[in-house]
Amino acid sequence: MKKLFSTSYNPELVHFLLLGLRILIAIFMLTHGYSKMTRLIAGEMRFGDPIGIGPGPSLFLAVFAEVICSVLLLIGLGTRLATIPLIITMLVAAFIAHGDDPFSNKEKALLFVLVYFTILVLGAGKYSVDQWIAGRKRAG
Repeated sequence: MKKLFSTSYNPELVHFLLLGLRILIAIFMLTHGYSKMTRLIAGEMRFGDPIGIGPGPSLFLAVFAEVICSVLLLIGLGTRLATIPLIITMLVAAFIAHGDDPFSNKEKALLFVLVYFTILVLGAGKYSVDQWIAGRKRAG
């Protein structure tokens, strides 16, 4: 019973959990970004304009966050920086694009924000390109 309520943790397990969290959340977001990317490549700029910069630039920024930043998150490269456009994109989706919608329509975007913020604070973890680069800098 004592272990059940313990606040200690296994650091190695935390690194594996961060790896799994990064990979899964990146894959989940890529499923949203892929259709936008194919639209952008095809030149079909039909997209919302939630921040008033035009549908084309809005689509480009969404693709940058949802595809490029998700791939960076997936491999753990520039992880903390990659989460920032993702957080902004999901906040825009929740509070501007779906601003007048009921909470149930904002919930998914807010859950993404929660996960991205967690990764922003904790970093990529031991199993990432960021860690590999940091290790090489210390060795060199």
